[in-house]
Amino acid sequence: MDREPWTVNCALWAESGAGVEREWEMRAMERKVLLRKLDKEMRHYRLAAREENPTNELLRTLRKVLRVPMKEIAGKMGIVESTLFQLEGREGTGSITLGSLGRIAEAMGCKVVYGVVPLNGKTLEELAEERMWRDVLGSGASGVSGVSGVGKTASQRVSKW
Repeated sequence: MDREPWTVNCALWAESGAGVEREWEMRAMERKVLLRKLDKEMRHYRLAAREENPTNELLRTLRKVLRVPMKEIAGKMGIVESTLFQLEGREGTGSITLGSLGRIAEAMGCKVVYGVVPLNGKTLEELAEERMWRDVLGSGASGVSGVSGVGKTASQRVSKW
């Protein structure tokens, strides 16, 4: 029995819709797995971020603890000591570049590893969920925190029931 062309098109459309839905579900799962992995990897950075200024004078402190003379670092970098002193000062004010930070660290036998973490000790998963609820509810950044369940993980919301 032959099918009408429109029924075939409807069946194909329904199948493609289901495929798109599965693709969205897979992307959401992948995103959630990546968020959890990043949260796990960044936990030490979140702990460090609790300090008011966790990297204040890190270069100078590291140089002194390792007992590396300024002259040695400046020589390895091809700069004069006064420039190194200025760079250390910039690190304290937050105006040093990552490139300069890396060059100084390398001259001391170290490397720079940095992280970006959400404010207030939140996890990336919590921040992503807050943003999702903000989009869903259409409210501004300040209006989300008062909504029941927002800012909590799914298990925290479910545990109330």
